[in-house]
Amino acid sequence: MSAGTEAGRYPQDRVDVTGVTAEGAAWLASAGTYPRRTSAARREERRAAPLVLPCGTVFDVVSAPALFGRRMLDRLWTEGPGSGPVAVHRGRMLLFASPGTAHRLPTLLEWEEWGSPGRTGAVPPLLCHGTGDTVTVPALTVPADSTPEPRGGRGDAGALPVARTGSRWVVAPDTPRPWLPGPEVLLWAAVRAARARASATVRISIFPPADQGAKVYDVSRRR
Repeated sequence: MSAGTEAGRYPQDRVDVTGVTAEGAAWLASAGTYPRRTSAARREERRAAPLVLPCGTVFDVVSAPALFGRRMLDRLWTEGPGSGPVAVHRGRMLLFASPGTAHRLPTLLEWEEWGSPGRTGAVPPLLCHGTGDTVTVPALTVPADSTPEPRGGRGDAGALPVARTGSRWVVAPDTPRPWLPGPEVLLWAAVRAARARASATVRISIFPPADQGAKVYDVSRRR
């Protein structure tokens, strides 16, 4: 973790982690043209409204297909340094990254040929949003009817739960200066996830995957 950033809190006592804290909302708002107006969306009467925020200054966003993004997130938390804020929106996993990642990550993938069509274990197309781009993120609080579906869906054992609304925070912003992974960290997670997916395609089992409940990621592990 770089100097001046905060590790953030991640509960060990079953506190809901899908809602954005006031500090996290202020951080998101700082990316907008009108931070005060963005922060106002934290109020109860506007809690269900998604936000459209510019990228490139406060953060970049890497958008991955939902299932592959969940595998990346698993790798980041079980084998790596953790992650920054992460959201699910319209069938995509949005991983918040340090500014500059949107420019650098595609170059790294191309250099290593991990995005080559037809390659076994190739990384699927990642949408990288940086300077000049905007991204739509979920509401700052969780709607009352946004109940997570059971994990372990078809063909994705151990997946993170996704809200029935299709838009939710998986790792919500909770500090005024959250740690954000850079392009090298996300490349590492994408490669690990791609290899795991390739290995899974050759496995044959007559037993269904066990449902072990949703995973909890320990934010204290962030570097």
